[in-house]
Amino acid sequence: MAMSLNQIGALSGTPIATDSGHTAGGESTTAAVSASAVWRSPPANIRVSVQKQGAEMDRLSPSPPMSPVKGGMRADLSVACQALMEAPTEEVVVREHRSGGLGGKQGKGVPVYVMMPLDSVTMGNGVNRRKAMNASLQALKSAGVEGIMMDVWWGLVEREAPGEYNWGGYAELLEMAKKHGLKVQAVMSFHQCGGNVGDSCTIPLPKWVLEEINNDPDLAYTDQWGRRNNEYLSLGCDTIPCLKGRTPIQCYSDYMRAFKDKFSHLLGDTIVEIQVGMGPAGELRYPSYPEKDGVWRFPGIGAFQCYDKYMLSSLKAAAESYGKPEWGSTGPTDAGEYNNWPEDTNFFKKESGGWNSEYGDFFLSWYSQMLLDHGERILSSATSIFKNLGVKISVKVAGIHWHYGTRSHAPELTAGYYNTRFRDGYLPIAKMLGRHGAVFNFTCIEMRDHEQPQDAQCSPEKLVQQVAMATREAGVELAGENALPRYDEFAHEQILNAASLSENDEMCAFTYLRMNPDLFHPENWRKFVGFVKKMKEGRDVDKCREEVEREAEHFVHMTEPLVQEAAVALMH
Repeated sequence: MAMSLNQIGALSGTPIATDSGHTAGGESTTAAVSASAVWRSPPANIRVSVQKQGAEMDRLSPSPPMSPVKGGMRADLSVACQALMEAPTEEVVVREHRSGGLGGKQGKGVPVYVMMPLDSVTMGNGVNRRKAMNASLQALKSAGVEGIMMDVWWGLVEREAPGEYNWGGYAELLEMAKKHGLKVQAVMSFHQCGGNVGDSCTIPLPKWVLEEINNDPDLAYTDQWGRRNNEYLSLGCDTIPCLKGRTPIQCYSDYMRAFKDKFSHLLGDTIVEIQVGMGPAGELRYPSYPEKDGVWRFPGIGAFQCYDKYMLSSLKAAAESYGKPEWGSTGPTDAGEYNNWPEDTNFFKKESGGWNSEYGDFFLSWYSQMLLDHGERILSSATSIFKNLGVKISVKVAGIHWHYGTRSHAPELTAGYYNTRFRDGYLPIAKMLGRHGAVFNFTCIEMRDHEQPQDAQCSPEKLVQQVAMATREAGVELAGENALPRYDEFAHEQILNAASLSENDEMCAFTYLRMNPDLFHPENWRKFVGFVKKMKEGRDVDKCREEVEREAEHFVHMTEPLVQEAAVALMH
């Protein structure tokens, strides 16, 4: 997620108990690799002044880079809230209510989904806090929520051995969602849980994948100081048979195919969307701003992640093809460190910065194209596997809004988005998604410019506007998420404004972060139910805002007996 450390609130989560279990299945596919660079004409951008911090680096760009040195409450809602903070394992049966929830006809307004807790399934492949799940899902349905989003962790399902899949907890959770009439956005989470802002538990990559990384550390993303990142496999090895004879792309494909085979009876009915993880935090990006161990702090510019041998091999080939072989041994070495600001560095500074040179354009084009190629490979597989099954395919893109007002947009560049004052970095992503009919899912929808530190030139609103324009031009559906857990009406209003961009141009869905005890606190719940109602109403010219709010208050009271029934079961 793209969010600041000083903004994030504590998320609930229960430590995951460890035990094992698995079943068998899976088969292989292949994919082609492309490392070509692309060049695009520069569009106009926003002109904003930059605050300079610290001393500049010694060497100036755009001279060829030097080699880097490596090394170193009400009764009903309080019960749901309490249940979420506990971890009982006994099963409870709750009678299904068929009385329906909020909202009008399907296709009107913007449907709201709610993101499930990260630890909804335990390391023992069971449902975590089963009673709380039943009570909470029933409350969400009665409030008019369309469905839920859940992470389907690679590190849980295929944990023990390659090709051995244990879907136990997910099978139960999906059946619970079906029973309550909730749709599901299933996230193919090929990344590690833990180490990002808001991560409340730790779920590593599969054991056998970590073994291969231990044998070949270059399978992990690497910065210029030799620091390895195990959140997600380096895209440089996408087509290398480095995982027990399979390529990473084949592993991702086999996993998605096994999911399809296991849950084919729910696809297109309960499961309506497959979001394909493509990087850290499930986002299509490089791990350029890792929070773990204090490596990165908001609003640092981050660092390029292209120093594993597979990425460097591709860079070398691209430089030779471009006719500048001397540019192929390393990335920029005057781009500062994780917590620098743009004007601290010679590569990102506004005047004569290396980013705006021939060398900078070569490197940034290669770096961003590698990310696009990675997305293309996985999407080609995903769309083939889930073709004609009635599900949408989506991809999440990070809302990197800090230093957006500067010329270089340094944090976006290190993350792999070649977006600057002179170049639109989101249109190529939107066009790539459009080639596969995928949804562009974007974060930071709830943020307002004036809430962010202005000395860091944060501009989430302008960033959202740029992404909306890119998706409109590419003819791609846009969906949204909030980057931070927010329960206030200012955030809700900002989401409402962003979701209904024009009379005939609304987001296709919005996913609310996240189901936790705070959501069920009476005042937060009242605001949330009103927010869901307003989202589903959309731009209904026949209803004023006050009328919608009165109807929402009515449904808040309707929620009470439904959750109280779950509360009775929870007490026994």
